[in-house]
Amino acid sequence: MNSPLYWGLVAAAGQGRRMARDDLPKQYHRLAGRSVLAWSVDALRQVSGMAGVMVVRARGDDSDWARLGLDSATDVRSCRGGHTRQASVLAGLEALRAWGAADGDRVLVHDAARPAVTAAAIQRLIEAVGDDRDGGLLAVPVRDTLKRADEHGRVSETADRTGLWQAMTPQLFPLGRLRDALVACADMAVTDEAQAMERGGARPRLVIGDPANIKYTYPDDARWLEHALQDQRKGGDG
Repeated sequence: MNSPLYWGLVAAAGQGRRMARDDLPKQYHRLAGRSVLAWSVDALRQVSGMAGVMVVRARGDDSDWARLGLDSATDVRSCRGGHTRQASVLAGLEALRAWGAADGDRVLVHDAARPAVTAAAIQRLIEAVGDDRDGGLLAVPVRDTLKRADEHGRVSETADRTGLWQAMTPQLFPLGRLRDALVACADMAVTDEAQAMERGGARPRLVIGDPANIKYTYPDDARWLEHALQDQRKGGDG
């Protein structure tokens, strides 16, 4: 029996509505001299043994995508996403199958808006999960005290943070199991792929990630990510 292949899937079909910087989707903003999307894709491409990377794009971004120059790369392809994250990831999984991925292969689903992920962290995830059918994800334990707010923006209670982790990406699962989990959740909202797997009874493994792997969500994140990406460039990782 052949060993499963590893494939990257970058979710880049969102519009970044909370990002007020300009009309350009945040995955095409430039940080540390490159687009957010290019940083995210290249982190996956740098992982040893990666079979290929599928980028799930939004409609209407052809000119932005073309400027990245990735269409000529033999290990990168793109497809169109849907109206929800679940639909987009499903579209990406089907595109990977058309490319040659098998249901038993492993898929690393990554948010395009997490440009500071490193190849080293992705490799650590792959090694920690191994052949676990429930998969796993990069995450960090919650460090700060958590407050629950009421409808007036005041503290209603302090939440117990014991055992709580902050989920990140990539998230790694067998392709067929992830596809089935997302299809089963078609009528409900899930915020990440791990939640879809959990609803089907899986218990994904939590693998320590890097605090720098934050999601580019608000304009103020740009300055922090610029520094993180410049440090990576100097260190030769990512």
